[in-house]
Amino acid sequence: MKQKDSLRVKNLAIDGMMAAVLFVVGLFKLPSFLPGTEFQLSAPYAVAIAKTRGFVRYLLIGIAASAVGLCLGMQNIYNVITAMVYRVVAGAVVALFPNSKAAVAVSGPCGSVASRVVLGLLLQTDVRALLLFAAPGMVFTAVTAPMMTKLMEKLLEQFSTSRTAAN
Repeated sequence: MKQKDSLRVKNLAIDGMMAAVLFVVGLFKLPSFLPGTEFQLSAPYAVAIAKTRGFVRYLLIGIAASAVGLCLGMQNIYNVITAMVYRVVAGAVVALFPNSKAAVAVSGPCGSVASRVVLGLLLQTDVRALLLFAAPGMVFTAVTAPMMTKLMEKLLEQFSTSRTAAN
């Protein structure tokens, strides 16, 4: 197999695994100190994907994860719309400021704000209440996204060097 084809297959496999993990971590919600304000591990993980894989690949990974959720009946169209708004905004912040550590920290909260505004408009509910209940998750994402990004960079680097050494 040619080196270029091998790289394509490797990237496809990595992206598929990331989509599966994104779907799974989106199913688990961590409790918060206030009832109703739980948050998902998928938010900082998504920011890490956007930073390490790039905007377009991140969107494709997110679309794949949402498609799995829809096909399994575990998500509805509102979940997917909310997730896609988050992905576009958070990914755009990371893409617009690719060398900024601050962008990694604020991209998740920016995506959360945008997705809550869109959800509030779609459901005709009070956006302020949605933002209030999302605030603990936004803080969690801002704190953990840089750490998760560093971890993912190291893992991808390790995978890359271990495969190169084996060849």
